[in-house]
Amino acid sequence: MTYAILKPRGQDMARANRQKISTTIAPETNTFLKSLIRQGKASSLADAIDWAVAVVRRMESRRRLEAATAAYYESLSGEALEEEKKLELAAGGVASLVDFDGE
Repeated sequence: MTYAILKPRGQDMARANRQKISTTIAPETNTFLKSLIRQGKASSLADAIDWAVAVVRRMESRRRLEAATAAYYESLSGEALEEEKKLELAAGGVASLVDFDGE
C-alpha cells in the first residue's frame, strides 16, 4: 500500500510561508544541495535546503525521543519493567516493517 502526502493546490505549503534570506555557503555544501536537485529530491536550492533541514530536524527529534525513552525505562522497576519488556517484544517485530522516513 502506498501513501501520498497531499499538498495544497497551486503551491507547496512551505512555499506559501517562505522567508527570504541571503547567505554564503561552503563549496561542498553547494555541491551537495545541487546533487539533491539532480537526484530529484528537490526542485530548487530553496527546496534542497528545506529537505536537508528536515532531515536534521528529524534526527534531532529522534535523539530527544531516544533520551526521553531511556529516562522512562530507567525510572521503571520490578513488575512495570517486565511488562514493558513484554510489550517491546510484541511490538518490535511489527515496528520493523514500518518505514518511518518514507524512503
